[in-house]
Amino acid sequence: MIAAPAHADFRVCNSTQNLVGVAIGYRAQEGWVSEGWWQVPSSTCATLIEGELQSRYYYLYAEDAAHGGRWTGDVNMCVAENEFKINGVDDCFARSFQRMGFKEYDTGRQGSWMVQLSDTPGTQGNQN
Repeated sequence: MIAAPAHADFRVCNSTQNLVGVAIGYRAQEGWVSEGWWQVPSSTCATLIEGELQSRYYYLYAEDAAHGGRWTGDVNMCVAENEFKINGVDDCFARSFQRMGFKEYDTGRQGSWMVQLSDTPGTQGNQN
């Protein structure tokens, strides 16, 4: 039996019945970055970061466009209406962006991480 190689990445799985838009934030060499949107259909997963994770902490914001449900946290970062990659987390409104609260995930230096979005925002589990 041959073992499959370990797959390192940051993935989000959508266990809701609706399409969910997902944004991620992280600290890069040049500073804070937020980017999105990944459209994750019901009962599927999306890879937000491919390869070995370079940071310990990642930040996630997600919303159900159809029903308005949101998965949020306490770390404010900038988002845009359409696809975006934004450097910096300050002055979101002055730079014509929106500000949303992202939830922090401590990956503990794991090489990969998965977040499960459920129908009850705030109860999603994490596993490596």
